[in-house]
Amino acid sequence: MNRVHPESGHRFAWFGCVAVLVMLFGGCAQVPQIDPKLPSTPLVSPRKPPKIGLALGGGAARGFAHIGVIQVLDEAGIRADLVAGTSAGSLVATLYASGQNGQAMQRVAESMDEAAFSDWRWPLFKPGVLRGEALARFVAAQVKGQQIQQLPMPLGIVATDLRTGLGVLFQRGDIATAVRASSAVPAVFQPVSIEGRDYVDGGLVAPVPVNQAQMMGAELVIAVDISNDPESQDTQDTLQVLLQTFTIMGKSINTYALRGADLVVRPVQKGLASASFSSRLAAIEAGRQAMKVQLPLLRQLILSKSK
Repeated sequence: MNRVHPESGHRFAWFGCVAVLVMLFGGCAQVPQIDPKLPSTPLVSPRKPPKIGLALGGGAARGFAHIGVIQVLDEAGIRADLVAGTSAGSLVATLYASGQNGQAMQRVAESMDEAAFSDWRWPLFKPGVLRGEALARFVAAQVKGQQIQQLPMPLGIVATDLRTGLGVLFQRGDIATAVRASSAVPAVFQPVSIEGRDYVDGGLVAPVPVNQAQMMGAELVIAVDISNDPESQDTQDTLQVLLQTFTIMGKSINTYALRGADLVVRPVQKGLASASFSSRLAAIEAGRQAMKVQLPLLRQLILSKSK
């Protein structure tokens, strides 16, 4: 009778265990197949920042401060999605919308000749001592003759309809003519005729175009207010009297309009006359300092309004 040797039994048991382990671990080593019909887990998309609108106010030669504000935004990597401008702000807004950065605008400012804008008309004071054509030529050269709607960034230019007293937001048409109209200080510049209607300075209705920037689609408005309190010194010069009048009028309008802005930047320009081009570098620096102070708050606003 044949007997199984004990060692043979142990050998068979050992081979059985090995076979079981091979099947177990071999199955675990196989890469699971993914059913292509099953939906994959969606990736988390980054939050979309708000549409930023820059509202640049009027203030004659103090408008150079807008350039300093833009320089700080450039350095922080923040670029507006649209821009609206009134009077002096319309000129800087145009340069910005055309693609120029803050440094390029400063070079333009440094090369500007005040005398080049003094195209006197005769007889004087009927109805303005300056025609404004020199300003229009300057703007046309800067934008190479483009129309408002052709610029890389949406641009809005505010002027006042002299017949109705209502504000008009130009978003199409000739840029140079719109800037000239927006900057036509009554009794200083000749009113500008566009399609049969006369227009004057936009600061009469919107010293800082906050509402206009919102109308253009801004979800976060940075308002730059370059107005000063009425100057206490004597104003014997006719131009100074007119600008002083504008300051008084604009102060009350601004109190209401600026409430709609998310951030208000006010460059400190004490002692900088609104009619003086010689203080342009000081005005730019004032804009830089004011924007630097507000930059942390702006970053928080952008984060809080991101979707």
